[in-house]
Amino acid sequence: MSVIQTIRNKYGKIAGALIALALVGFIISDARNGSFGNFFRSNDNTVITVNGTKIDPKEYQSHLKEYETLYSMFNKNRPLDEATRSQMNEQVVQMLVYETVVAEQCDKLGIQTSPDEVKELIYGENADPIVRQFQVEGQQVFINPQTNQFDPAIVKQFEKAVSEDPQKYDPTGKVREQWEVVKSYVKRMARVNKYNTIYAGSVYAPTYLAKKAVNEQNSTAGIKFVKVPYTAVSDNEVKVTDEEITAYMQKHAANYKNDQPTRNIEYVSFDIIPSSADTARQVNALMDLKTEFEATKDNKTFVNSKSDEINSYSEVYQNKRTFMSRYSDSISGLAVGSIYGPYFDNGAFKMTKVTDRKTLPDSVQCKHILVRTKDRGKDVMSDTAAKARLDSAIAMINAGAPFDSVVAKYSEDEGSKDKGGEYWFTLQQRVTISKEFGDFIFEGSKGDKKTIKVSNDNYAGYHYIVILDQKGIAPSVQMATISKVLAPSDSTVNAIYGRANEFAGKNPTATEFDAAVKKMNLDKRVGDNIKVNNFSIAGLGSSREIVRWAYNHKVGDISNVFQLGEQRYVVAKLASIQEPGLMAVTAANRPMLEQKIKEEKKADIIVKKFGASGTLDGIAAAAGQTVQASDSLTLAAGFIPGLGFEPKVTGYAFCNAFQMNAVSPGIKGQGGVYFISVTRRTPSQIDANIMNMIMPQQRRQQEGQLRNSVSQLLQQTMIKKADVKYNADNF
Repeated sequence: MSVIQTIRNKYGKIAGALIALALVGFIISDARNGSFGNFFRSNDNTVITVNGTKIDPKEYQSHLKEYETLYSMFNKNRPLDEATRSQMNEQVVQMLVYETVVAEQCDKLGIQTSPDEVKELIYGENADPIVRQFQVEGQQVFINPQTNQFDPAIVKQFEKAVSEDPQKYDPTGKVREQWEVVKSYVKRMARVNKYNTIYAGSVYAPTYLAKKAVNEQNSTAGIKFVKVPYTAVSDNEVKVTDEEITAYMQKHAANYKNDQPTRNIEYVSFDIIPSSADTARQVNALMDLKTEFEATKDNKTFVNSKSDEINSYSEVYQNKRTFMSRYSDSISGLAVGSIYGPYFDNGAFKMTKVTDRKTLPDSVQCKHILVRTKDRGKDVMSDTAAKARLDSAIAMINAGAPFDSVVAKYSEDEGSKDKGGEYWFTLQQRVTISKEFGDFIFEGSKGDKKTIKVSNDNYAGYHYIVILDQKGIAPSVQMATISKVLAPSDSTVNAIYGRANEFAGKNPTATEFDAAVKKMNLDKRVGDNIKVNNFSIAGLGSSREIVRWAYNHKVGDISNVFQLGEQRYVVAKLASIQEPGLMAVTAANRPMLEQKIKEEKKADIIVKKFGASGTLDGIAAAAGQTVQASDSLTLAAGFIPGLGFEPKVTGYAFCNAFQMNAVSPGIKGQGGVYFISVTRRTPSQIDANIMNMIMPQQRRQQEGQLRNSVSQLLQQTMIKKADVKYNADNF
C-alpha cells in the first residue's frame, strides 16, 4: 500500500496530465473526422480557381444540374448511366474553366450581350439552336405544323399557356423547369458564343493556299517499293537503356510533356461475379417450378408471378426469322405444352413452355375505316350511331367509291387517313394492336373483308378491314418463359469483399502489395495519366473516389477497398506522381517508349544490312521480301493504297530532287523501312480558266475546315494557357 501511495503522491499529477492530453487528442482526432471536421480543416470550399477567380461548389452543381436537364430533355428522359455521368462531370469542369477565361477576355475587350440580343436569341426569328430544338417528351415544341419550320410566335404562346394553366400543360412542373434551364443556358452562353464567332470569323484562306491544295489533289505518282518490316530484326538484337529513353523523350519533348499534374496507379480488381452456388440456386429454383409450370393453364399469371423479369409474359408468336436465340430450333420443334430448359441465355437461366402453334404470316398489309364509340374512356358516339356510320361508309365502297376517299370522309384514325387507311403490321407488332383487329388480319386470308367490334383501354368502336396482302407465311409458336437472373447473392458479394479487404489489410506497403500480387497470381493493372479533374479512369470507368484518393496520398500508399458500382471491388497502389513538365518513365509508358526506340535502332540495322544491295530486286532478295507497286499516290494524301498512312514515302514520291527510277535510301515508316523507286510523276494540269472557276468553292471549303479547327482548338488552347488550380476534395 505504501508503494502505491508513494506513486500516487509523486506521479499522480503527471499521470493525470497524460490522461487529459490523451483525451484532448482523442477529441481532436474524432472532431477532424466527424461533424466538426470543417472547423479544423481549411475553410476554402473552392472547386476550381481560374486566373485567381474562384468557382464554388454551388456554381459547379448548378452547371451540372443544367447539363443533366438538357441531357434528359434531348434524350427522351433516358436515365444517365455512370459512364455518361462521368463524362458529363468532366465536360462541366472544362466549360466552367473556359467560360471563366472567356468572361475575363470579354471584359477586357468590351464584348457584351445586350438585353435585346438575349431577347432575340430566345424569342426572335434568329433564336438560338437549342431554343429551336426545345422538346417535350421527345417532340419539338416550337414547330409550326403548317410550315414544319420553327415559329417564334409559338414560343410566347407556349410560355403563356404553361404559365396560365399549369395543371393542363405542365402538372409536374418539369416542362417549366426545363424551359427555364434552356433560357438560362442560352443567356449565359451568348457571350461565349459571340467570342467564339469572332475567332471563327477571322479565318481567311489566301488564294495561293487554295491553288496549292487543288494542285496537290491533282498531282499523282506511281512507285515500286520493298517494305522490310521491323520484325525482320529480332528484339534480342536491340537493347534499350534508361538513358536512351530519357534522351528520346527530351528529343520529342512536345509529345511527352504534361500541362498539369497527373497520377499513375496500379490496382487489382476483385470482380463481383456469381458463384457456382448462385448458379445452382437459380437452376434448382426453376426445376422446382417445372411440374407446376407443365400443369398450369394460366400461363400468363404463372410466368409473371414466378419470373424475375417484370411482366415477362408475352403473347407474341415467333417464327424462325424472329425468334433470335441459339435455342430456337430446339424450342420451336417441341409439342404444345412441352417445356425446354433450364438453359442459360442473355444473363439468366430460363425455362420455356410452348403454349400454342399456328401457321401465320410474318407481315400483313391491310386497310381499314374506324368509327369510335369511346376515346380514352369518354363516350363520343352511341353504338347504334357508330355502326350506322360505318355501314354508310361500306355502302359507298360497295357502290364503287374509292376506298381512300371514303377513309378521308368517315375514318377517325388520324394515323392512316393520309395513306388511304393502309397499314403494314409485323407479327411481332400483333400484340400492340387491338386483339380483335390482330386476330382477323393475321389469321384471316388475303382478300378477306370484315367488320369487327373493338373495345380496350384506349378506345372502342367499329373497324371495317380489308386484308390486302400477307407475306412470309410460316409455322409460328407462342411461348411462355420463366427467367431467373444469374446474379451474385449477398453471401457471394460479402465473400468477394472479404477477399478484397483481406488483401488490402495484409499488404499495406508497396513491397507487400507487389509480392502478394505475384504470389496470388493476380492481374495487376495500370491506370495512368490520371488528372485531378477526371471522373473516370481508363479500364475502371466511373471512379471519382479513386481519383480523389490518388491526389491525397503519397507514392507507395495502398488504398482501402473501393466499390465501383455493382461490378467490382478495387485495391489501388499510388505508383507515381507526375508534376507538370516532361513525363516520368512509368510501367505504363515504358513499353511504348522502348518500342519507339527499338524501331529507330532496327531501322538503322535494316538500312545498313540491306540498303547497299543497290536495286529493289536485290534488296527484296536479301530481305526475303517482294517488290510491290502502287500506282495511285496523291500528293494531298499521306495514305497510300497497299501501304497505309506513310507520309514520308509520299514526300519522296513527289520530291523533284529525288530522281525518277533511282532507289531511295531507307525510309523509316510506321510498319517498317521502305525502299522506293518512282516510276511516274504526273503534276497537276488544271487549266487556268478552270482554276479560276473552282477557286471560290475551294476557298470556302478551306475556310470551313479552318473554322472547325479554330472552334475545336480555341477552348483547349485557352484552358492550357490559363492558370487553373483544381481542388480534388471539393468536387
